Amino acid sequence: MAADAELLIDRRRLRRKLSLWRVVGIAALIVAVGAVGLRLRGGDLAGFGAIKPQIARISVGGFIAGSEETTKLIARVRESSAVQGVVVSISSPGGTTTGSEELHRNLRALAEKKPMVAFVDGTAASGAYIAAIAADHIVARETSLIGSIGVLFQYPDVSGLLDKVGVKVESIKSAPLKAEPSGFSPTSPEARAALAAVVGDTYAWFKGLVSDRRKLNDRELATVSDGRVFSGRQSLPLKLVDELGGERQAVAWLENSRGVAKGLPIQDWKPKSKSDFQLWSALGTGADLLGLSGLAGQFRTLGNETADLAQGGLLVLWRP
Repeated sequence: MAADAELLIDRRRLRRKLSLWRVVGIAALIVAVGAVGLRLRGGDLAGFGAIKPQIARISVGGFIAGSEETTKLIARVRESSAVQGVVVSISSPGGTTTGSEELHRNLRALAEKKPMVAFVDGTAASGAYIAAIAADHIVARETSLIGSIGVLFQYPDVSGLLDKVGVKVESIKSAPLKAEPSGFSPTSPEARAALAAVVGDTYAWFKGLVSDRRKLNDRELATVSDGRVFSGRQSLPLKLVDELGGERQAVAWLENSRGVAKGLPIQDWKPKSKSDFQLWSALGTGADLLGLSGLAGQFRTLGNETADLAQGGLLVLWRP
């Protein structure tokens, strides 16, 4: 009887070990498949056979705030021997002036080395339009939203509310315009004038960029730079875009006007995840490829909860 009990205990121990190693094996498989998936999604196919000629698709979406990962992505596309042409697919309301400027400069550097076309697949307003005009040709859907050429600086004034609740915020400043506007007190005329000068200078920079890239005279520039958005159909005669259509028309322009070979596959290139979130990205991608979509969503949610987005400065942003 004692021997039977010991045998039963040994079997249970063995079953536990097998279950543990089975879980470890599945986790390792998910990570491995995810790592391969991240490489393929990022366009880095080194080590996976011959690199075939392709058209790279770079997507610009959401709030544009400047990103080291995006900068590195554009540099990888620029240096890739496989990329024969680039489609920058845009659907964004804009973002910060500095982030949009950085994106524009990076895309211009890319356009100097690779044939590049911008495709507005929804919205290219404010900072996103700054990105679009980095390309030498812009294709937009007829119902897309284009423009919103202007600069915005917003801040809350809660001084009236503080007065009602009996709260006063005091400050000791080295100069009257230091830390203005504060939001805790009404903005002085001097502070307002100083802010207006900064906004006006940045607005002049934005308009100069549009005038130079789109070849607009003063009258044409004045028509499109009052801050409003235009539909794709309206944008064509205003010279904000060059052609109406979809991504197929954008690729056709690369083929017909820039000599890119016809029939090349379009490969999505995406920024590599920050090292802090690489594990969650790998797990999510691996779970997707294994058909575990629910688990993939949970992995990505965990990763997103640890992400942090910092925004600041002047905005080139369309906020309806």
